[in-house]
Amino acid sequence: MNDYQRIAKAIEFISEHFKEQPKLEAVADAVHLSPFHFQRMFTSWAGISPKKFQQFLSLNLSKELMKTGDVPLSEVAYEAGFSGSSRLHDLFVTIEAMTPGAYKSKGNSLNINYSFHESPFGGLIVASTDLGICKLEFVPTPEEGLALLKSEWPEAVLTENADANQAAVNQIFGVGEASQQAIQLNLKGTPFQVKVWEALLRIPEGQLSTYQQIADYIGNPKASRAVGSAIGSNPVAVLIPCHRVIRRDGGIGGYHWGNDRKLSLIAREKVRTMAEEEMHAA
Repeated sequence: MNDYQRIAKAIEFISEHFKEQPKLEAVADAVHLSPFHFQRMFTSWAGISPKKFQQFLSLNLSKELMKTGDVPLSEVAYEAGFSGSSRLHDLFVTIEAMTPGAYKSKGNSLNINYSFHESPFGGLIVASTDLGICKLEFVPTPEEGLALLKSEWPEAVLTENADANQAAVNQIFGVGEASQQAIQLNLKGTPFQVKVWEALLRIPEGQLSTYQQIADYIGNPKASRAVGSAIGSNPVAVLIPCHRVIRRDGGIGGYHWGNDRKLSLIAREKVRTMAEEEMHAA
């Protein structure tokens, strides 16, 4: 069991027992670690203690995170540019849709490089064309990741090679040296899907939006269900932050890569932005 699996299991345990406010010893026992080692591992991963982290994993998690002071979330979520000084938002992420021909041909004559990475949230496969990243997916094993890539691009030439388009990926998890290199995404999607994905890029780290707010923003208020489908088909985890979208009633909603991972991403981003705010206020 790796660190992310232990973190995910701890989050699942806390989510199931939050009303009991489990002590450190109980959570550590659930992941088969001593309290000392669990505290150290969790604090290193989240930046705060497990006890404080529990505050973000109650049933009211989403509603609490949606509180933005005097400014409505619908205004905050789509401010020009990105807020905070996190590594992801120091970079510039843009989407370039693939040509209809490349889309229809399933990658015929298309060269795709791919590489495997470890993150605090599990293993990743990252794939890119010469125009940008076309896939970033959490995968249980490299073999399953490669099989997934082959199924989506059966006619493409696949080469294991961490090219320049993938160089900035580790920075989204705070790994490696900071860079001002722009991250270009080269995605296959319908015009509607691309429009939704571009809207997701406007949600600042540490903030959340709803499916209905996304529909309103793209000028199609009756399309919240279609928005949900477009979000669920997002081919680039984290870089396009579909994990920042929840239900209007505050429920966490679904997530292609698992709700525990979604909770983990939301909570980690929230505590990172809180830490930055505290640092700047000091």
